[in-house]
Amino acid sequence: MITKTQIISALDQLPENLTIDQLIDRLIFVEKVEKRLSDSKNGLVNTKQEAKQKLNKWLK
Repeated sequence: MITKTQIISALDQLPENLTIDQLIDRLIFVEKVEKRLSDSKNGLVNTKQEAKQKLNKWLK
């Protein structure tokens, strides 16, 4: 989940004139980064070997 502070920070980094699509894209990006950082801190990541195994399955 993204916080109001993170939304304000993301808005401050955007240009003065932008489209709604640009705003939504930025907020989705920030939320995804925060989710992955949280996953990483909680050990919810794949090892290099696990990633290789999954990639091999997908590429077949």
